Amino acid sequence: MSTSAPARRASRIGDRWRDFWARTRPAWLSDRVLARVRWVALAVWLCALVTECVAVGLPFDRDGLLLWIATGAAAASIGRRSVVAVFLDFLPFAGVLVAYDYLRGLSYRLGMPTWWHPQIDLDRLLFGGHEPTLWLQEHLKSPHVRWYDVVVCLCYYSFFFLPYVTAGVMWLRSRADFYRWSLRFVVLSFASFVLFALIPAAPPWAAALCTDADVSSHPSDPACMNTGAHPQAHNLLGVYGHHLAGAHPYVERIAGRGFSELHLGVAQSLWSEGFQVADPVAAFPSLHLGGTMLFCLFMWPRLHRRWRPLLVAYPLVMTFSLVYSGEHYVTDCLGGALAAVAVHLAANRVERRRNGRTSTDTLDECLPTPPPRGTMPSST
Repeated sequence: MSTSAPARRASRIGDRWRDFWARTRPAWLSDRVLARVRWVALAVWLCALVTECVAVGLPFDRDGLLLWIATGAAAASIGRRSVVAVFLDFLPFAGVLVAYDYLRGLSYRLGMPTWWHPQIDLDRLLFGGHEPTLWLQEHLKSPHVRWYDVVVCLCYYSFFFLPYVTAGVMWLRSRADFYRWSLRFVVLSFASFVLFALIPAAPPWAAALCTDADVSSHPSDPACMNTGAHPQAHNLLGVYGHHLAGAHPYVERIAGRGFSELHLGVAQSLWSEGFQVADPVAAFPSLHLGGTMLFCLFMWPRLHRRWRPLLVAYPLVMTFSLVYSGEHYVTDCLGGALAAVAVHLAANRVERRRNGRTSTDTLDECLPTPPPRGTMPSST
């Protein structure tokens, strides 16, 4: 997880590019001209992104999102940093994550027995015999979308943007911080994959569809999981004892029901289709919560302290969203948080021991003339 080696390579490449650019740049191609080209390129990029969002919707898929972020970073780098550096950094990052997606899709084929009961038992132990997902949907799920359903939807969906937007912002700010963040996120993803493969775990929405008889052999894909949400007597999660008038009296997946209020019908369709290809028994640990916790730990020393209450609140709201929507148990969320803390602390320790004090390769350092100071705080 050390960043010193890639940082040194990037610094050498940056030095070569700056030397080459200084020797070959035409006299008429001044810093002012490059600044204008940069702003034009950013305007074109923004118009293209808005057009794409209006015509198709927000880019949900990871590949499309990384492509938009990388092209935006390339536009912002004109005259400030080698555009080639975008591909040197983002292509390996994207390639590793694509490999992770492929491996995760194969994890359930290893034939490991799936966990159905332990996480339910732990949640009931933590909450005095109550199963949190069941209790929350009993008391909060309404036949109509409420404001908290919109919050849940936005919070749940934010994870599909968060790691990659963070990588883009860090790259513009400091390539060293880009390496630090991307390596942490990649390590967390693959550590989670190992747990997904070795101890596949079913989520609450699946437990609400299955009985003890259905899962007695610890299957990863029982027939009961492939039915639509409906009342199931003697299901693993428990039977509704209370529900709001008009609401369905059974646990169901509701993370995306807020899309209707946000007028994101295309997004809701893509989100629903994603369920068909996602690994249904990769609930422990929650990568949603783990990635959120990792982001908050990483940004804690990099943001002004007035933002820190939001960094505390974000994982809590994410935990509520995951549990209420039937996607994860509280136990899954605790596992994800612990995994994030372990990865972050290990990365910090390795970085301190290696003491990789290389050039941060910020945009400011690549400018022939220093630009006005930015508003984002400097890296620690």
